[in-house]
Amino acid sequence: MTEIDSTLFEEKVLQGGKVVVDFYSTECPPCEALAPKFEAMAGLYGDKISFYKIFRQENRALAEQLGVRSSPTLLFFENGVQTTEPISGGIKKSDIIARLDAMLTPDEVASIKCRQKPLFSEYDVAILGGGPAGLTAGIYLGQAKINTVLIDSALPGGYMGITHQISNYPGFEKPQPGFMLAHYMSEQAKQSGIDFKVAVDITSVDLRKKEIVIDGLETIRAKKIIIATGTSPNPMNVPGEKEYKGKGLSYCATCDAKYFVDKDVAVIGGGNSAVEEALFITRFAKKVTIIHRSEKFRANEIAIEQALAHPKIEVLFGHRPKGFVRKEDKMETMIENVKTGETRPLLTDGVFVFIGLKPNVEVFGSHLPESDDWGYILTDDEMRTNLPDIYAVGDVVSKKFRQITTAVADGTIAAISVSKEL
Repeated sequence: MTEIDSTLFEEKVLQGGKVVVDFYSTECPPCEALAPKFEAMAGLYGDKISFYKIFRQENRALAEQLGVRSSPTLLFFENGVQTTEPISGGIKKSDIIARLDAMLTPDEVASIKCRQKPLFSEYDVAILGGGPAGLTAGIYLGQAKINTVLIDSALPGGYMGITHQISNYPGFEKPQPGFMLAHYMSEQAKQSGIDFKVAVDITSVDLRKKEIVIDGLETIRAKKIIIATGTSPNPMNVPGEKEYKGKGLSYCATCDAKYFVDKDVAVIGGGNSAVEEALFITRFAKKVTIIHRSEKFRANEIAIEQALAHPKIEVLFGHRPKGFVRKEDKMETMIENVKTGETRPLLTDGVFVFIGLKPNVEVFGSHLPESDDWGYILTDDEMRTNLPDIYAVGDVVSKKFRQITTAVADGTIAAISVSKEL
């Protein structure tokens, strides 16, 4: 793997046969997460494909010419022509491998796979999840000099990292962007000395053996495991939901509202998230239509008053979505009147969904710790589950309130408990 600049781009990339290029930046957590994966791939595929890195901040003109707008971004070339769509952000090893394999013959791919050797790592503690609970546990364990690894299928931060503004986290006079608070916590955890394995594919978790397999290749063994896997949006289970996720259907206003300047959008839901995010979207959109199956909101009174009084917001109480269809550059939501059963289409430029969350526990299979009726993990007052040496913290835990501050408290308690036992 070699670093080049724009002066060598034509010679090394456009005239270099099969090539993959990493446009990276400094002070870029996703770039740091990608670096060891990119280096590992160069070691495996390097005799068939050339691997180069380009420092985006000093090669802006080239990056703009190639349409590179974020770091890291991987571009794949063959004989000077891009062979596949670029990938950016929290890049997983499986996404890189799929594109590299597509550039080679089946025999070449088989030969490379034969050279891959299983990896094994030993830790005192493995933290599954990099939200505020997992990061806080990591900070405490790292400062206690306990050999710890934090594993996440995404980048650190959890939902905190995609929340547009956080105004109730202690210690900050002014509201903080969620991504910055996530960055502060992540950097503090790194400085404490723990290892990070993020934007990975979590292949399997065996809580009985305390083994975690990532990227189908590396087995991580730990004396204790802290589950901090958080939650995911509830599915609507209607036609078009899976097909148009990320293609007109969004679950993150912070991520996607900026793409709907002066456009019409629909928001589905009636709780705090739906109403507060609808208010946020009005900063960009021309009109926001909230679709809620009940006759009144379940949000806090201040948000309700603001939404009902907002000139850009229209509310359709007593309605629910029955399906989605993409029509050119528009989304058609078929909505049903709950009382009459009458359906009609609602045409908007995009749809945002906020209908509640479910605990992320699927990876544990049938060997999940004891949980409540909704699937949230039960713990004692030191965050222990009913399984030996297995703890749970944050939003995945059965509790009354789910806030960043309560997640941080959970992570603190679990880490101190684990530290004393080790």
